[in-house]
Amino acid sequence: MSCSPRSWSGKITTMGTALIYDEEMTKYKLLWVDPACKIEVPERLTVSHEALVRNGLADRCVSIAVREATDAEILLAHSEEYLEAVKKTPHMTLEDLKEFTLQYGDVYFHPNIYRCAKLAAGAALQLVDSVMTGKVRNGMALVRPPGHHSMRSAANGFCVFNNVAIAARYAKQKHGVQRVLIVDWDIHHGQGVQYCFEDDPSVLYFSWHRYEHQKFWPQLRESDYDSVGKEKGAGFNINVPWNKVGMDNSDYLSVFCHVLLPVAYEFCPDLVLVCAGFDSAIGDPEGEMCATPDVFAHLTHLLMNLAGGKLCAVLEGGYNLTSLAQSVCQTVQTLLGDPVLQPANLSGPCKSALESVHCSRSAHRQYWSCLKHAADLPTVDISTKHIRLSGGGEEEERMEKEKAEKSTEEKVWAEPPKRVPPPVRCAAVLPDDVTCPDGCKRFSSSEDLDPLIVSKLRENFLKDADDCDDLTALSSLITLTENMQRNEICNGLALVSDVTMAMMCVIQHVAAAPSNRVLVVCVGSGKVPSHVTEDGRTLVVQISSEETKEQTCKYHISVTLKKGCSDTSGFIQAMFGLLLPLGYEYDPSLVLLVRMPGSKVRDSMWQQLTGLLQGFAQGHALVLMQEDEKACVGPTASSLLGDPAPSLESLQAPLPEDVEAVERLRHRLQADWKLLQTTVPESGRGDEH
Repeated sequence: MSCSPRSWSGKITTMGTALIYDEEMTKYKLLWVDPACKIEVPERLTVSHEALVRNGLADRCVSIAVREATDAEILLAHSEEYLEAVKKTPHMTLEDLKEFTLQYGDVYFHPNIYRCAKLAAGAALQLVDSVMTGKVRNGMALVRPPGHHSMRSAANGFCVFNNVAIAARYAKQKHGVQRVLIVDWDIHHGQGVQYCFEDDPSVLYFSWHRYEHQKFWPQLRESDYDSVGKEKGAGFNINVPWNKVGMDNSDYLSVFCHVLLPVAYEFCPDLVLVCAGFDSAIGDPEGEMCATPDVFAHLTHLLMNLAGGKLCAVLEGGYNLTSLAQSVCQTVQTLLGDPVLQPANLSGPCKSALESVHCSRSAHRQYWSCLKHAADLPTVDISTKHIRLSGGGEEEERMEKEKAEKSTEEKVWAEPPKRVPPPVRCAAVLPDDVTCPDGCKRFSSSEDLDPLIVSKLRENFLKDADDCDDLTALSSLITLTENMQRNEICNGLALVSDVTMAMMCVIQHVAAAPSNRVLVVCVGSGKVPSHVTEDGRTLVVQISSEETKEQTCKYHISVTLKKGCSDTSGFIQAMFGLLLPLGYEYDPSLVLLVRMPGSKVRDSMWQQLTGLLQGFAQGHALVLMQEDEKACVGPTASSLLGDPAPSLESLQAPLPEDVEAVERLRHRLQADWKLLQTTVPESGRGDEH
């Protein structure tokens, strides 16, 4: 596999990231007093676009012209009667518009809103066309009005036409897409999308949303975790209700790792559509959540290796103009391929979030192989159960009052740090007879070898006198890691004569600095000395078929799979259930991915792993492979350069032995690693945000 020529900017010669925006969609606003609708303002679009321009992101995107959706396209998700009714709004008087609006909930109409709604839906379709035809790899559409609340015959929640629902049916009809994943991270439940696809097994709809025991808008019983879809669509509707405000980055990442991603990979979509609502970000008056804008970079990154990278994000909500603009920038910059920064202060999900994760996993375990091991629904009356709706007495009133007072406090958060891509995306330490992949820089120590480094290498690793090639290779590895730490190079790969020796050399050098933390991911069997993890500066996660004795060190974790790394389903189980949560909580400064000899890991799985691990350590990942693995250099470099991994196709159910092994490890480790939790600890412990 060879790579297309590219520059670090993320703009690849044959593909890129689309940005769709038209100022026309700012040309409508609320014309009367309505407290529920006053937050939906034209500035939502202008501040988002201006931020992209100001940060140089708009110029790096491929600009796609907007077009209006046709009647036939709108009718993919709406009734003819409703469309004809909306068509009349441009000719209505102010009083007529007010009267027309009263038919629907929490929405307003304007003489120009019909045209803007056609443009919003058309923008989503233009984005789908551009991605599905290969004009771009992915993209974002900045649109108004939003769409995910709009139903077949009704406007609702600021939404006129259901942009993403129309786009999903259009993708299936025009481009022959078989399976569509819709991820709705808006803080409100997109009931319009749910209703549209609740009996359709070709569309997997995931939504997290503020629910609060059915007290938060849209106050629907079918927004709870046990609304899983109907008939053939049963299991293809996943709701994660937030029953408290204040959810933060840990809660969001926990849901992705333990609910969405395992199911999404088993579903194996051909296209990913995101209802990108940023009212789930900190400071938003609707959401009242505490997730910072930088977490959306990670949510985006975690979705980008699905569907061969075909991802279309369409703006929905977002009403704090500061966090909205920041979140849009974080999303687009990630789509462009820039390395992501680690979210600050990750610990573990709060008790209420764990209850929601627990219930959602339990409700779906009969439908998805990856969740068959999920715990039973709780038998106690936990807070996610909707029966809590019936009266709460004085104590509940007091708590509601305190929450209301707290919600009026203005939240303050730091602007996300600048994400500065290094000049070089990927460097490779390769033998002279191996061709360096396009887009990679062949790397070697350009200067005379540091005598101190040479002395340490000879003392610890190289005893023979005639090991000049190994000495040069190890010295180059050390220099490469130093350049990565200075952010001069993002990531790298190396073919070496002894992968274990090279691994130990890098660990010893990097972990010697007190501020450095190394995440070592070993794929396949091989000895990793336990002493490297004693000081906590190195976390080792090894996935293999080799039985190991029960370990007590929290920083040395061996995952035993019956068929080893050749079984993709078991590997996926370990990756989402253990590896990614551990990596997020550990917060490494370098990721060391080691492919042990004879690992038998499938190339597609290897590329998925390589891509996902770049979400840590600002993308600073170093891949080590044995020198006889020349065939793996191209695919590995492709992933390090930002190309999406090939789809894994439909996954079989993981072996029961593998599920048991992963679950046993997760239960043993979750006292030390909070992001591994999927149920409320038995002691009742669980921090409240």
